[in-house]
Amino acid sequence: MGNHLFDLVRSRMPAPDAPFALLDDGRRYSYADMVDVSARFANALVALGVQPGDRVAVQVEKSIEALMLYLGAVRAGAIFLPLNTAYTPAEIEYFLGDAQPAVFVCDPAKANALKPYADNAGAKLETLGVWRSPDVSAGSLSDKALAASTAFADIARGPDDLAAILYTSGTTGRSKGAMLSHDNLASNALALVDYWRFTRDDVLLHALPIFHTHGLFVATNCVLFSGASMILLPKFDPDQVFKHLPQATCMMGVPTFYVRLLQDARLTKDATKHMRLFVSGSAPLLAETHREWRERTGHAILERYGMTETNMNTSNPYEGERVAGTVGFPLPGVSARVVDPETGRGLAADEIGMIEVKGPNVFKGYWHNPEKTAAEFKPDGFFITGDLGKIDAAGYVHIVGRGKDLIITGGYNVYPKEVETEIDEMPGVIESAVIGCPHPDFGEGVTAVVVVKPGATLTAASIAQTLEQRLAKFKLPKQVFIVDDLPRNTMGKVQKNLLREQYKDIYSTKGKAGA
Repeated sequence: MGNHLFDLVRSRMPAPDAPFALLDDGRRYSYADMVDVSARFANALVALGVQPGDRVAVQVEKSIEALMLYLGAVRAGAIFLPLNTAYTPAEIEYFLGDAQPAVFVCDPAKANALKPYADNAGAKLETLGVWRSPDVSAGSLSDKALAASTAFADIARGPDDLAAILYTSGTTGRSKGAMLSHDNLASNALALVDYWRFTRDDVLLHALPIFHTHGLFVATNCVLFSGASMILLPKFDPDQVFKHLPQATCMMGVPTFYVRLLQDARLTKDATKHMRLFVSGSAPLLAETHREWRERTGHAILERYGMTETNMNTSNPYEGERVAGTVGFPLPGVSARVVDPETGRGLAADEIGMIEVKGPNVFKGYWHNPEKTAAEFKPDGFFITGDLGKIDAAGYVHIVGRGKDLIITGGYNVYPKEVETEIDEMPGVIESAVIGCPHPDFGEGVTAVVVVKPGATLTAASIAQTLEQRLAKFKLPKQVFIVDDLPRNTMGKVQKNLLREQYKDIYSTKGKAGA
């Protein structure tokens, strides 16, 4: 038995000297470099004592070396666990405690702050920074990789062995590790390469983060499984996008990318006439953005739908009508259905209910949480997504809302309970409700509505300031409102739907400024 995921990468490689990644600092990685450097990282991990099935947790800035660490972990038979770079030490403590990784790799600047949490979890702490020059160390793991051999015998891993764990959350605020197998990742990459017509002639403009399904698995694996190349940008920056756009054929982004590019006069039909494909995901794309992009560029953005637990489920067609406001059809090999959330009864076309999916892309379950895993899968194998939607008569899937009050802001998932817990623990707070409100740039803006005790000196500004020390930046409320009470139904449950209606215009041009 070989290494399922990396064997497929090898089998689809172009010539060894073909470009794999072009970097913003002028460096060029060939496919031969990709194999050699990922082998160095694999050797470094094994030398640190990493065994097959061990977790390798990683919180580092985006770089080509970070991608090589991902591939090196796969080749070493480890389970790769990427963590959002915005997570605070308090948040990292939970992930390390839950996953119990053998190795935790962080940014060199954060090593001192994070070492106690690595020690408590029994993880060896290594560092990996962004390569700046041959004379300056990029971290302890980078040094170990540079000293390691380029020869490595890939550890045997089968299709059902785990390749990665990505943490998601529930409304209880307790993050859950979604276990993704080698075949979960490989099958989805193969389906997307075919569905989106990726070839060795493609050059992907890669401006997405790589701690997330979209940038790490969808974007990177589409390149690897087609033998294409990428222009790897450290982050999304319009100036860099327009600088490198002439060399690209495809781009993947979140709606925020497209909204910001539409604000730039450099976006024209002439500037994009050579492009083959623009993909959007991770958050709903407004129909208005879809229409404006098509008018400005002549291209219809291809919107798709995926989840941490499932990779990609659906996609608008490559050939055929890309309908604004929909996420297209189930991908080949994926089944999707809409059912009554209460009874599980299948619903007819255009009836709104709970979306459920099944296919080789769907994860194996939640890490060390068999009860939650059992609760989210139906007896026939369908996964309950928690998203409300419909399938129209033409077969297009529409996402019309989300169960569990999930907020998607700038492509990142925010679960209200996590923010509410932090607010509710503040002295002087009676209770809080966190909701998502339409935002022209981020899709949804995190919004907190707070009830305080009589005489409390808390203000919207002081609540926001306290949260800055406890939560990642993308989770922070963009507006905080202090109110006398929260609307409730007859059972005493807070009616967040009424709050969303009340505050729906606060981020629009016609809305009022925040409290």
